[in-house]
Amino acid sequence: MADQVLIVDDDRRLSAMLAEYLTGNGFRVRAAETAGAGIAEIARLSPDAVILDVMLPDMDGFEALKRIRANFDVPVLMLTARGDETDRIVGLEIGADDYLPKPFNPRELLARLKAILRRRNAGANASPRILRFGRLEIDPSSRSARVEGRDCPMTSYQFDLLVALAENAGRTLSREQLMDMVKGEELEAFDRSIDVHVSRIRAAIETDPRHPRRILTVRGAGYVFARFQDGDR
Repeated sequence: MADQVLIVDDDRRLSAMLAEYLTGNGFRVRAAETAGAGIAEIARLSPDAVILDVMLPDMDGFEALKRIRANFDVPVLMLTARGDETDRIVGLEIGADDYLPKPFNPRELLARLKAILRRRNAGANASPRILRFGRLEIDPSSRSARVEGRDCPMTSYQFDLLVALAENAGRTLSREQLMDMVKGEELEAFDRSIDVHVSRIRAAIETDPRHPRRILTVRGAGYVFARFQDGDR
């Protein structure tokens, strides 16, 4: 069955255009004009992905994203006329899987949407193996990470970054390599996107995110996942 996408945007003309374009590319599409209606549709439909606008009439899109993340595990692509880098960073920090400012090329939106779904489907079809590093346990098949049994919540994109780093433990990976490993295709990304995601991963898995011991920054080169650290058992 075709993947279902929920568009949450009060711009009816834009939603209709996106719905027609995505339907023509094999998706099933539903739309909601308010954050409240969108959240209700997520609960009712369990869509495969959500396209969420920031400027909504009943609630700021960032607040809507927080509520979505608190209740649902669904990939979210934020779509907004507010293209300022600070807004993009905030969106990623609170759980967006990707961020695309208006105006946009529908083909780019389609590519980003497919990348999000490809990551999700790859995780669902992953072979049953668990990566263990001391107190940290990463299970690609269930797309979960735990520290001493405690769940470490993160977005789909962040989880795939964590897996990419862990599977290459001890090897320094550049930001470009990480983007290529996770997205699987070359898409424009603003300079701090990977740094923001790594910061959120650290907040989830590190004892002291300000002084990380598992995911280390290699100045001028990228990041390295430490295979061992003090206290590993």
